[in-house]
Amino acid sequence: MTETPAPAVGQIWQDNDPRSHGRQLRIVEIDGTHAVCELVVPRGAGHQQAKAGRRTRIRLDRFRPISTGYRYIRTA
Repeated sequence: MTETPAPAVGQIWQDNDPRSHGRQLRIVEIDGTHAVCELVVPRGAGHQQAKAGRRTRIRLDRFRPISTGYRYIRTA
């Protein structure tokens, strides 16, 4: 099993929340406690979706593979 890397600019992460199945984000900026992320792949069809490119801030401690967190996919 590989270790989850520390969040860094340019990485792609996927939301683990089942309500957001398939939603992927790219980290575009990191400050002391949060990452600014840009939506790459909206959540699954059948739900109201945000458009790709939308930005949001997420606490850095949520970037871990738990049910309310995010899992690392790849570096963009």
